[in-house]
Amino acid sequence: RNTSPLTHKNWKDNRKLCVPERAQSIPSRVLHLRQLPVDISEQEVLALAHPFGRVTKLITLKTKNQAFLEMASEEAAVTMVNYYTSATPTVRNQPIYIQYSNHRELKTDNLANQRAQAALQAISAAAMHTGSMASGGEGRSLVPGQGPVLRIIVENLFYPVTLEVLQQIFSKYGTVLKIITFTRNNQFQALLQYSEAVHAQHAKASLDGQNIYNSCCTLRIDFSKLTMLNVKYNNDKSRDFTRGDLPTGELEPTAAFDGATCCALGAAGVQLEPRGQTSLSYSVTQLLSYSAADQSDSLVGLFPPQSVTPHCLFILFGVYGDVQRVKILFNKKENALVQMTDATQAQLAMSHLNGQRLYGNVIRVTLSKHPVVQLPRVSAGQEEQSLTRDFSGSALHRFKKPGSKNFNNIFPPSATLHLSNIPSSVSEDALKDLFSSSGFNVKAFKFFQKDRKMALMQLASVEEAIEALITLHDHLLDHNQHLRVSFSKSTI
Repeated sequence: RNTSPLTHKNWKDNRKLCVPERAQSIPSRVLHLRQLPVDISEQEVLALAHPFGRVTKLITLKTKNQAFLEMASEEAAVTMVNYYTSATPTVRNQPIYIQYSNHRELKTDNLANQRAQAALQAISAAAMHTGSMASGGEGRSLVPGQGPVLRIIVENLFYPVTLEVLQQIFSKYGTVLKIITFTRNNQFQALLQYSEAVHAQHAKASLDGQNIYNSCCTLRIDFSKLTMLNVKYNNDKSRDFTRGDLPTGELEPTAAFDGATCCALGAAGVQLEPRGQTSLSYSVTQLLSYSAADQSDSLVGLFPPQSVTPHCLFILFGVYGDVQRVKILFNKKENALVQMTDATQAQLAMSHLNGQRLYGNVIRVTLSKHPVVQLPRVSAGQEEQSLTRDFSGSALHRFKKPGSKNFNNIFPPSATLHLSNIPSSVSEDALKDLFSSSGFNVKAFKFFQKDRKMALMQLASVEEAIEALITLHDHLLDHNQHLRVSFSKSTI
């Protein structure tokens, strides 16, 4: 075993050591990192190690895409290697490989590594300033506020994300103990508890900003203020993986957690809908059948029947998928069935539209027990016939073209609308007048600088923007050019 110190200079003189070192399994405070990105910074290298303990020295070999770290204790180095053996770290989607070095210590008095040492000193000083603590000064350190519970938001939710999907993804970085899922601000969110804070840190470092599926379902991850989750029921919304004996009890939303967790959830920003609000009720169905046992019954609500037509629902739900059929119930005109192309689109429409307001009432959207919307009998009266529409051949479907850009621009309802397909002959004032004359309060407007065929328009509220989209999407502007309206994630 070579126990000589490793310096930047003698690494060049002893390059043959690298081959046996890759097979080296004898613990050492010095760790060898391989296959680093070409442009990796010293801070990024140190970030891989700091959750496990204090780093005392660093040598970077950027021309070789390698680095050497010296930990303050062998225990910290062992913990780091053991963790990364089961959960390969990545930097900018590139896997990094870490093993013990043959060397017992690093010598960093060479001028070539002054920058690395300066970065190390700066990070150490920052850690002391923020009060980060290590066990006995040598053990695993944790940044304050970075506990074992993560708060996860899934943006651009084109495909459904379930509790099981989250468990599968996040368990690669450590033992997942509990998960709670919920919807807030029309976004799918979750709280996930690991067995150790270090697992949460590395899951966040590796997964924040990544897509679950290609070009969609983007993960936004932060640390929760909660230190633990208390789950009372194991079902599709909440799960305690340490308690297989918990009942499935499908009760009120708060029943999944105990009182303390509910209070903490409230502090963390989870808002539960107040009771007593009048609500619309739309059931979304799809061509893929669901068994009755898996479905929720529609909630009964009220809206002015004359305000909502099958075409209105076709335009609104069509923002999130291609609507095939719409049926407003003859005897319960405050309820409707909307048939999407598939289950994914139905889930997407439900996640974005449930809880929104339309014509002064709250929309309730649930999955229907019906696999398809049946067309009315030939003998049905004219009114009943008019309440059901087949849109399967509509030219207004947004997602009929595979690979369409529309797949990448699916956002929750917002007060800012994205306008496109604007003819060059149509001015800003003309567009403002169009919306104002239709009863909408225009707050701001802006053409895209590089493409005047598109613009952003901000209205007074999300509810007003929803109604404006329903009213003016596909409005004829000029020479057979129709306005295209969707929700934007931007603001003006």
